[in-house]
Amino acid sequence: MTSSTNPVPAQSAPLRAAVRYGTAGLIALAVVGSIVATLVAGLPGLWGALIGVAVGGGFVLCTALAVLFTEKLPPTTSGAVLLGSWLLKMILAVLVLGTLKGMDFYSKGALVIVMVLALVIVLGAETYGLLKTRAPYVVPDAGDPDSDGK
Repeated sequence: MTSSTNPVPAQSAPLRAAVRYGTAGLIALAVVGSIVATLVAGLPGLWGALIGVAVGGGFVLCTALAVLFTEKLPPTTSGAVLLGSWLLKMILAVLVLGTLKGMDFYSKGALVIVMVLALVIVLGAETYGLLKTRAPYVVPDAGDPDSDGK
């Protein structure tokens, strides 16, 4: 038996890292996207970029946060919360975009571009956070009759 003096990370460490990296990526996109959109389209570009960051990034981060907050609950409860959060996100996205449809204070091009970038960047950052975090796992013993290692 070997032991290590390094502390073992918690089971939720990869998901916490994913949320942390996703939030950092979203903040970076908010700053850069707002500056670029403002330079290209003026004040409407700024509003479009900020709305795009909120809708696109919030959509993805809410899922990771729902999984993180329900990690200790039974699987059926966790699944129900995830399904409910997904339904709520869809309703909110339709309401927000439907409300904005007739308004002209924002740049539609900036909104779409930044929203798509937010989805891609946050998903990529969360994936990076999941893959870079070390988590403990157990390899079944070959002599154990309950294991798959025959």
